[in-house]
Amino acid sequence: MQRVAKVERRDFVRTVRVQGTVEAVIAHPIEAPRLAIQTANQLTLTTLVTTGTHVKKGDLLAEFDRQAQTRDALDRKAEFDDFEQQINKLKATQASDKASDDTDIKAAEDALANAVLEVKRSEIMSRIDAEKRKEDLDEATAKLKQLRETYLLRRRSAAAALRLLEIQRDSKKLAVEHANKNADLLAIHAPTDGLVVVNSTFKNSGFSEWQNGDQVGAGTAFMQVVNPGAMRVRAPVNQQDLPQVQSGQNVEVRLDAYPEQVFHGKVDLISSVGTADNFSPMLHTFTVLFLIDGTDAKLLPDLSAAVDVELERVPNSLIVPRDSLVSENGKMFVRVASGGGSEEREVKVLHMNDVEAAVEGKLQPGETVIRGVASEAVQAAAAGVATSNK
Repeated sequence: MQRVAKVERRDFVRTVRVQGTVEAVIAHPIEAPRLAIQTANQLTLTTLVTTGTHVKKGDLLAEFDRQAQTRDALDRKAEFDDFEQQINKLKATQASDKASDDTDIKAAEDALANAVLEVKRSEIMSRIDAEKRKEDLDEATAKLKQLRETYLLRRRSAAAALRLLEIQRDSKKLAVEHANKNADLLAIHAPTDGLVVVNSTFKNSGFSEWQNGDQVGAGTAFMQVVNPGAMRVRAPVNQQDLPQVQSGQNVEVRLDAYPEQVFHGKVDLISSVGTADNFSPMLHTFTVLFLIDGTDAKLLPDLSAAVDVELERVPNSLIVPRDSLVSENGKMFVRVASGGGSEEREVKVLHMNDVEAAVEGKLQPGETVIRGVASEAVQAAAAGVATSNK
């Protein structure tokens, strides 16, 4: 059965197609928190907002298991309370010891004062009594000196013992604060208004989105909050096609997940530095960003997309399928269905892309042409037309 097509009058468009991935122009990555004074680097997801959810700033996005942090906070609080009791008990003991030492020093000072008075009375005493009073004075003086020196040492020792307990208590207080802060970090809230997109990760069965119960490494970006009002496609373009791509060119974007829907946009940014191909260091690809016009609920990050970059547009052209062209004796023809058969009509090929050609000749829109496999001569002519149009 012959394949046929209708001749059309419309714009001829020559494009180059690249494959890329949809991403948001503005996106806030959400990472699993890094906890203070923690050696474990795996956190268990217990709550996770699904992809496509619209959130407001401050809304809960995800929550990790906080039992360990809560238990740690309670344990450190108990230790803190224990040190507080030890400190209060030590303060009471030290206050009692100080009062006792103060009493001993006061008694020694009184004894010294009495000994001084007795020495002054030695003029009316016997020589033996005077010597005894002198010995009592020396003894009282030495005792007071010793008590005062000991008093200072005991106070310093008491202050050191108290300070040691206070340092231990304060360390437990810091541990409690860290545990409470860690528990707060395990609840992650939206940094801004936007659309939630949960990232994919490799699991035993392949790539899939993070979900409740998964173990997420600290610092791992497991989701993002994006601005759905500005989306683009990031795509690699090989070095052969790159010279044809210019900023501002119109593009059509088709999502592999929704091939029936077409989005329009423009070439936004072109990388000036290429990346070497994995198979050959002589081949390079360049990253190009394509900005998508408008918004749509189906436009989500990480979707694969095909981008057709418009290189040339010729309005009001007569369009026929490329495989309807036939080359004979250096001339181009199409076979037009007529009655029960067909007739050849000569045409001149003006422009050509991979699937269709813009021609001029004795053809009318709506006529039926017979499609077939283009000959090598047609292929060569197409190459010539493409080269002349660049």
